[in-house]
Amino acid sequence: MSRTAVETATDTPAGFDEAAFEAFLETRDEPEWVTGARRAAFAIFQEKQANPLDPEEFKRVDLRTFRPEAFAVSSKPHQNATFDTLLRSRAEFAGHVSHVDGHSTDADLEQALSAKGVLFGDLAALVREEPNAIKPHLLTRAVTPQTNRFSAWHAAFWTGGTVLYVPAGVEIDVPLYSLIALSAKGVADFSHTLVIVEEGASATLLEETASADADSPGLHVGAVELLIDRAARLQYVQIQNWNGHVCHFAHQVGRVESDGSLGWTVGGIGSRLAHIRQEVSLDGRGAEAEVNGVSFAADRQLLSYYTQQTHNAPQTRSDLLHKQVLRDRSRAVWRGMIRVEPEAQLTDSYQRSDALLLNSTCRSDAIPGLEIEADDVRCTHGATAGRVDEEQIFYLMCRGLARDEAMQMIVEGFFHGVYDRVPVEAVRETLSAAVEQRLSGWSIPKPGDSNVGS
Repeated sequence: MSRTAVETATDTPAGFDEAAFEAFLETRDEPEWVTGARRAAFAIFQEKQANPLDPEEFKRVDLRTFRPEAFAVSSKPHQNATFDTLLRSRAEFAGHVSHVDGHSTDADLEQALSAKGVLFGDLAALVREEPNAIKPHLLTRAVTPQTNRFSAWHAAFWTGGTVLYVPAGVEIDVPLYSLIALSAKGVADFSHTLVIVEEGASATLLEETASADADSPGLHVGAVELLIDRAARLQYVQIQNWNGHVCHFAHQVGRVESDGSLGWTVGGIGSRLAHIRQEVSLDGRGAEAEVNGVSFAADRQLLSYYTQQTHNAPQTRSDLLHKQVLRDRSRAVWRGMIRVEPEAQLTDSYQRSDALLLNSTCRSDAIPGLEIEADDVRCTHGATAGRVDEEQIFYLMCRGLARDEAMQMIVEGFFHGVYDRVPVEAVRETLSAAVEQRLSGWSIPKPGDSNVGS
């Protein structure tokens, strides 16, 4: 994946005990309100470490080999790292922000948008420069340290990240871009994404993760907060493409007010172990959200999603569609829940997960669920998993395609149900190219093969 080999470059203590936390605080130049919030979150983190994780969320995520003490927060980014990104070269952007090892390396925004009051930049800088815009929202309304130990861990150690603030009535027609990257061996990244779209405003943010080389182990404990005000609109895309030695944990929450709209697409391609807690909360009458997920797991990857669609107001709509393709000895887990509160009458909610298994040694676990407290709703869910139909492959081969070309066409067709829901062409192209790359050079199993995989 990389053009440049990168050496380890952390000079802070490994691990995340109290001594490491105090050393971390010494490297920060932050307002007192930020430091106070960090200390409160660290106290929660210590408390939750002593308690078991929620089995409903984590019992299918094997953490026995996970060693957080092997990682450390970096006090500075590696300046010479380069990254082969999937998304950045496929579109023109009105602004971009890049983060390496938890630190901002460059940022820009069109002057016309800055003049309208749009903020787009590094969280670590904006908590000092624009506290009135950041303080009411950061880790208070969406992601909170009380959720679990990973959320508290992030709240104590967040290193920086992307902020997008769009004032009321401002419409941003050209997408914005954010990169979160790891460059050095053993680095822990705690980047945070905070998006605030005020009443009647609109924006599109495309974000991706990348590693500087294919072999360096890393850790990402991230958070995403998407706050959409009345009649506001946001399209948010995050494509996770870490190398195969990164552990990826994230707590991601979107909150939508009356008549607001959230389009949210996640792509899971990289990492060795990934667990994403993804929540959408529809808080005002007429709010709606469409959530799209595409994952391709290979080798011995484990990609886990814990999703929740919560309806807190009447006449709200949510629609979630996740599709996973698996090969080798990989595993995908999806646990979805629709929650409808008593006051959320006339809710319309749907969730579905489909898995396509390319050989007999991979595995998919899908557990949809409903918790409905209202009596006038339409809520449905479903999940499917199955192997590629050999008759489809035979049909395509009879028309001149090689077996690997036939498999690629079938996988592309499987994912197109999600692609068709994504309004940004660059994202559709990126996901398609990533799938093609994952299939390239793979030994396509033939009928009767039972031990294909690594």
